[in-house]
Amino acid sequence: MSKPIIIIGNGGHASVLTEILLTHGEKMLGFTAPTIEKNQFSLPYLGNDEVVFKYSPSDIELVLGVGMVQPSPLRRKIFQYFFDRGYKFKSIIHSSAIVAPSVKLGQGVQIMAGVIIQTNTEIADNTIINTGALIDHDCRIEQHVHIAPGSQLSGAIHVQQGAHIGTGVTIIQGILIGSNCLIGAGSVVVKNIPDGATALGVPAKEV
Repeated sequence: MSKPIIIIGNGGHASVLTEILLTHGEKMLGFTAPTIEKNQFSLPYLGNDEVVFKYSPSDIELVLGVGMVQPSPLRRKIFQYFFDRGYKFKSIIHSSAIVAPSVKLGQGVQIMAGVIIQTNTEIADNTIINTGALIDHDCRIEQHVHIAPGSQLSGAIHVQQGAHIGTGVTIIQGILIGSNCLIGAGSVVVKNIPDGATALGVPAKEV
């Protein structure tokens, strides 16, 4: 049975997640934010993030509504802060997404509308697979990654933790994307990208 949910954040990414959860009939206690804000779905403002500690980890689930547009430690820090204190993050799968039965998902994975994830792929904790992304067989996506809308990953790709794959990126089969990389929007990746690199273009080159 699902537990009541608190959403951390109130921006655009949080709004998308809220609408998915409401469509799924989930019970939502409200949202946290640094200051008092209105919510377009009329969710109650509960307070800043520390208000979570008013609830036992056994009584609620969290949804991390803070997005990322480049490699950033913020999502990772928030996730780890509450995870280390025993709180659980709910994984969300949009009803229009297609996820093969053999796919393995970590905690707090967010899979948006129109996503397709194929056989034997692994997606680790706190990763966003955003709208319309396509991930083929045997891929490994590590923690705290963002696969932006419309990206296409061929088979057996390994994306290491903290990487950001920009909107509309194409990655050919067997490629390794290093940790905390930024792959610019529209790029085509045809060779491995080392840790911490920024790569842009067709074909993608480090900059």
